[in-house]
Amino acid sequence: MKTITLTPDANGMVDWPTLSNDKKSVVTIGAFDGMHQGHQAVIRRVVELAGKEQSFSVVVLFDPRPALVHGYAAGHDGQEPPAGMADTQALTSVDERLRAISALDVDYTLIVRYTLAFAAKSYRFFLGQMVGKLGMRTLVLGSDAAMGAKREGDVRAIRNLALATGVFQLDVVDDLGPGETRVPMNAKPAMPTEYGEPKDPLEGATKAERRAWSKKHQAKAVRVWSSTNVRYLLGQGRIKDADAILGHAHAVEGTVVHGEERGRTIGFPTANLSENVQGYLPVDGVYAGWIIDLGERSVDAGPHADGVSREYDSSSIDARTAEHSPYRWPAAISIGTKPTFNEATGLHERVVEAYAVTDDWLDLYGHAVRVEFAGFLRPQVKFGSADELVAELKRNVEETKTLTA
Repeated sequence: MKTITLTPDANGMVDWPTLSNDKKSVVTIGAFDGMHQGHQAVIRRVVELAGKEQSFSVVVLFDPRPALVHGYAAGHDGQEPPAGMADTQALTSVDERLRAISALDVDYTLIVRYTLAFAAKSYRFFLGQMVGKLGMRTLVLGSDAAMGAKREGDVRAIRNLALATGVFQLDVVDDLGPGETRVPMNAKPAMPTEYGEPKDPLEGATKAERRAWSKKHQAKAVRVWSSTNVRYLLGQGRIKDADAILGHAHAVEGTVVHGEERGRTIGFPTANLSENVQGYLPVDGVYAGWIIDLGERSVDAGPHADGVSREYDSSSIDARTAEHSPYRWPAAISIGTKPTFNEATGLHERVVEAYAVTDDWLDLYGHAVRVEFAGFLRPQVKFGSADELVAELKRNVEETKTLTA
């Protein structure tokens, strides 16, 4: 897959590349945060149609997420978010999305820096650029997609434009999955109080009980297959439900750094991730999952020069994340502030630690690692002594072995 990074000018104009003088393209557009099953269905359709039409398969990927740009502008007098601002609500980094897109055999991904000036362009203008510059002859969208100024370019409007102009076709993918669910309007992460995977609070509820719950929590209807729902589920510790929507284990990546090394003294040495974790952190708690060694390299591909085409190869990472890879171990994962010890240490920062369940000695300092989540084990608890904590950690290890078997 070739990737090209593009930055709009001050007027929102993009210098789109010419992919070919005679070969056309099948295009889809979006942020694709999380690369859940709905996203995958859309991109697979792009690749399928491109193969049939002997065209390029093209993904136009927005970075940063439009929600971040517009949300920041709303709270800062219409200003753009500063360059390099961390997007704590992004499910996946751009590099993670690129890996997933590459794995679906896409020909080109055009990473477009999403700016307010770019967003102000009408969907008619934008699609005209896609046709004229990229040779777009088919546009593939999910069934509730919308684009352009004020999101006026919904599926109905784009279909009418396609029929009126005759220069491109619209192919709509039913990416709604199992339908809709409801998410509290101002949902915030809330650590479960019980041990074990949290249940859906609406499971088995009657229509009246659902209405009462929705009213109490000011819940809004969202697609089950949506980044919003995945974010909500991770914030409630519902890992299995989130993973089912993603079609893969949710993961974060970071570099292993030296921590307090207390785990080593109690027989549970952990890999501590640096503060610069890429990916959405689930709510505080202890989880079962996996840790994958990505080697001594940065997890961030870094900025690309505008307009430069690069071959993107995810094979080295794919090999290390394979199910039976020797670089992948079951892990008990802790996210939180270490309540058993923080009063004594005075350290209250939120940290991510992963204990690899293996008899091998692992030296991962300075390595990039991927931490994948399989299920929620328990909330963070303040134990009365180190011995009580060790006893609980032994139980967590056995639970991890079961969940990751």
